[in-house]
Amino acid sequence: MSQKLGFPVFDGDNHLYETAEALTRHLPEQYKGAIDYVQVHGRTKIMVRGHVSDYIPNPTFDRVGRPGAQEEYFKIGNPEGKSSREIIGRGIDCPDAFRFAEPRIQLLDEQDIDYTFIIPTLASLVEERMKDDPDLCAAAIHALNRWMAEEWPFTFEGRLFSTPVITPGEVDHAIAELEWVLEQGARVILMRPAPAWGYRGPRSFGLPEYDPFWARVQESGILTIIHASDSGYGRYTNEWVGERTEMQAFAEANAFSHAVGLNKRDIQDAVTALICHGTVDRFPNLKFALIENGAGWVPGMLNNLDHAYRDMPHKFTEKPSDTFKNSFWMHPFHEEDPRDLVELLGADHVIFGSDFPHVEGLADPLSYVNELAGLPQDDIEKIMGGNLMKLMGIAA
Repeated sequence: MSQKLGFPVFDGDNHLYETAEALTRHLPEQYKGAIDYVQVHGRTKIMVRGHVSDYIPNPTFDRVGRPGAQEEYFKIGNPEGKSSREIIGRGIDCPDAFRFAEPRIQLLDEQDIDYTFIIPTLASLVEERMKDDPDLCAAAIHALNRWMAEEWPFTFEGRLFSTPVITPGEVDHAIAELEWVLEQGARVILMRPAPAWGYRGPRSFGLPEYDPFWARVQESGILTIIHASDSGYGRYTNEWVGERTEMQAFAEANAFSHAVGLNKRDIQDAVTALICHGTVDRFPNLKFALIENGAGWVPGMLNNLDHAYRDMPHKFTEKPSDTFKNSFWMHPFHEEDPRDLVELLGADHVIFGSDFPHVEGLADPLSYVNELAGLPQDDIEKIMGGNLMKLMGIAA
């Protein structure tokens, strides 16, 4: 582990690995069997609504990739043309600290991390595979949140902040789930960058019909994380390559899908919708943390939004780039230069996240401070923890 930093650290992107009953323990009786585990050629796979999913290669997480196994790959590329399997290497037995809250606290002490968000891993497959059945989707998400409340309390020892999922499909379901997680002590909620799928199909969760939900979010003061997920955007690349494959979180993509995915179209669309559909104008005190979506797309998106503003200023209340800087906080990938983002947005809107213990994250979370070399010490302390502490109302 790297040096102690001497100031509070808030890691905005830590993950848990769910146990096999995370999605099934509290699933209502009428939906039993919608999610199950089955044996396929001697390997355990997750089955959703009768379809075996390869989204996660080992959904039991009894063996997991070594934390940070792809760190070098993301920093310098793949000059030797290795396969994903060669890059990731052999897995490890899943430690208790990746499964349960109490040992995770002990690990945070070893890593010299004061606070962190704890974000589920397998949960990101649920919404896309249930999008055409909003009632089932809401029930499955609630079942997951109940499991998290028991195994990873939403606020644990004042240091771990687990992120219950809100699926926005139907407004009444979303409000009911929000009220429930608030009652359980949630300090942050998690959403995916994707259209909301309701009874009438997909549409933006920034449209006025969702105002009752966002009004309650604003009233509660809770932070909303929009984290990379299976957004369903694979259908667009599938049309170009003539495939019908589902998204696979840790598999090697074809060259076309990989190149298109680097554009981060899903998170750009989600942010653009929240701005262009007026959500953050109607609710100016909403706070969004954009986690594990990278940041290289931000300058281009802001240029496009401001161009739209020049073309039709009557459709906006202010310059969209100013709106963005008021409502959104950015988490850059560790392989990106965060100083570019600081120059664009200011240090107050840049946050640190290690993606630990995922293979694409940092093996040593605190090593990220080296990427901030040359910034003023005050900016470094804000990015490494101060900004998130302020957003979460934690005293320094």
